[in-house]
Amino acid sequence: MVEPRVYAAMAQPIVGHLDPYFFQISEEIRGLLATAFGTSNQFTMAISGTGSAGMEACVSNFVEDGSKMAVLANGFFCDRLSELGRRQGANVVRLEKPWGEVFSDGEARDFIKREKPNVVAYVMAETSTGVKQPGKAICEAAHEVGALVVADCVTALGTMPCNIDETGIDAAYSCTQKGLGAPPGLAPVSISPRALETLRGRTTSHKSWYFDLKLLDEYYGSSHRYHHTAPISMFYALREALEIIREEGLPARFARHERNHKAFVAGLEAMGLRMFVAPEHRMWALNTPCVPEGVTDLAIRKRLMEGDGIEILGGFGPLAGKVFRIGIMGAGSREENVLLLLDRMESALRAEGFPPRSSGVEAARAFYSA
Repeated sequence: MVEPRVYAAMAQPIVGHLDPYFFQISEEIRGLLATAFGTSNQFTMAISGTGSAGMEACVSNFVEDGSKMAVLANGFFCDRLSELGRRQGANVVRLEKPWGEVFSDGEARDFIKREKPNVVAYVMAETSTGVKQPGKAICEAAHEVGALVVADCVTALGTMPCNIDETGIDAAYSCTQKGLGAPPGLAPVSISPRALETLRGRTTSHKSWYFDLKLLDEYYGSSHRYHHTAPISMFYALREALEIIREEGLPARFARHERNHKAFVAGLEAMGLRMFVAPEHRMWALNTPCVPEGVTDLAIRKRLMEGDGIEILGGFGPLAGKVFRIGIMGAGSREENVLLLLDRMESALRAEGFPPRSSGVEAARAFYSA
C-alpha cells in the first residue's frame, strides 16, 4: 500500500535528469536512506530499477571471475544470490538449511572460516519464508578472513532495524515497494568505506555498464556526469515516503510493525492456524501461517481476491501449497487492516470447510487491548 502523500508527490512536474532540483532530491534521499539503513555510509543511493537491480549491482560489483562467493542458503532469494554469483563467474559455495530455519552463529562462523571466500552473502529477511537472519556473527567471521558481506535487506528496510554499520554489512540493498511504502522502481543501496576501497581498487572491467557503482557514483555524486535517464517521479515518491518515515520515527515504526504482526499471529492461532516459523525467528512484515489440512491455498487466495480485493500469496519452491505468505508492512501495517484481514480469512476458511476454533478478530482485539 502507498500513502496518499506519496501519490501526490508523484504528480509534481518532471524535471530533467541533470536538473539541479533532481540532484537536490537525490541528496535528500541519500541522507534519509542512510538513517533508515542505520549507517553513516556516504555511498548510499537509490539505483534505477527494482530490488533485484540492487541485488545484481551489489553482487556484480564485488564478485569477479574466479573469486569465491559463500552463500548462506535457506530460501528462494538466497538461491537468486547464488545464481547471480555463478553468472559473474564466481565459485559459489553454499551452506544450506531447510527453508524456514536460521543459521546459528557457530554454523556461520565455521562455514566462513573453512571456505575463506572473497564475498559472503545472506538474506536478512527472507521473503519466501518469513524468517529473519541475524548477521553480526556472519560479518565478524567474514571480516576475519578478509571477505566482504552482501546483505539482502529487501523486506527489512523500514519494517525492522537493519543497523548495517553495527552489524558490519559492506553492501546492502533493498526495494521501495515493501517497507518504505513507495511504488516499485528504485533499489536503495549502501556501500561501506571498506567495500568502496575494494571497488575503487578493482582492476578488471565491470561486466555490467548499467550497474557499475563507480559510474553511478559519478552521476549522483559531485560531478553529476551523465549516466542514464533517472525515473524522476519515482525519486519524488521515494523522497516523500522516506519523509513520512522520518516524521513517524524509526523506533515507533518498528514498534508498529511488531505490534501488528503479533496481533495478527494471535488472531491466526486463535482460529487454529499454525505458524511456519518459530516465534524468535519471525519477521514482523511477512507472515507465513501453514495452510490447514483439507484446504488449498489457491482456494483461499481466490476467495479473498475475487470477493474482497485482498491479495495474499502462497508458498513456492519446497513451500508450495504449504504456507500462505501475507505481507503486513509499511503503510499497510495498521490495526484496521489486521482486523479486516482476519475477518475475511475466517470467512474464506469457513467457506472452504475449515471451521475456525475461535474468533481471530476477537483474539487480535484482546491483544491490542492488553
